Amino acid sequence: MIEAIILGIVQGLTEFLPVSSTAHLILIPEFFGWHGDLNTLTYDIALHGGTLLALLVYFRKQWLDLLTVERPLLLKIAIATIPAGVAGVLFKDAVSTTLRNSYVIAASLVVVGLVMLLSEKTKARRGFSSIRTVDALAIGLAQAVALIPGVSRSGITISAGLFGGIEREASARFSFLLSMPVIAGATLLEGVHVLKNQANYDMGLFAAGFAASAVTGFVTIKFLLWFFRRFSLRTFVYYRFALAGIIVVSYLS
Repeated sequence: MIEAIILGIVQGLTEFLPVSSTAHLILIPEFFGWHGDLNTLTYDIALHGGTLLALLVYFRKQWLDLLTVERPLLLKIAIATIPAGVAGVLFKDAVSTTLRNSYVIAASLVVVGLVMLLSEKTKARRGFSSIRTVDALAIGLAQAVALIPGVSRSGITISAGLFGGIEREASARFSFLLSMPVIAGATLLEGVHVLKNQANYDMGLFAAGFAASAVTGFVTIKFLLWFFRRFSLRTFVYYRFALAGIIVVSYLS
């Protein structure tokens, strides 16, 4: 139970920090030798359900506006969701098996870290209301790449926004809103599977991780939107490089 709660807290933090939640959910059980339900894609998706709840609560007013008065922006979010949805269906098996590899994670951490550094060199001055359909599609394509463990959905999508000239905080806000349909789809599909096969899972572990992820995720969203108004992505890039180094050294030694 303690391990389940720890992973829930890790998910709540790393889902929105640009450091890859999937990478951490794979590496931590491997490092500590945690097995069973905790070291599966199914449990990872359950934890993502917790961060989905955090997003729904935090952005509840904005989603109400999207459904009533900001429908053009809602359409852009829908368009941006398509690439990740298609990629998720086509590459689900690879994501759940082949790509859950420490060396893939280390490479992704470094490569996307470099992308994040480059994105910080752009002159991003456009606000949230200036996001166009072409911007949304570019960010959506970036989100599809985030299916690879180690990439980080927030890291790659915020970088895509910066490359398009959108301010960091506005890019982060759009990134968080955009993640909701994809997380919701994955959670719904896997949730139906879990409910149909409850006897095969420890539902108490799932509930504990879900709750820990939701609470931690809400606090992290609030912190990051404040952080990105004032600071760059560089701190997270250095963390990514350090983590990649630790992975390589630990597996070579």
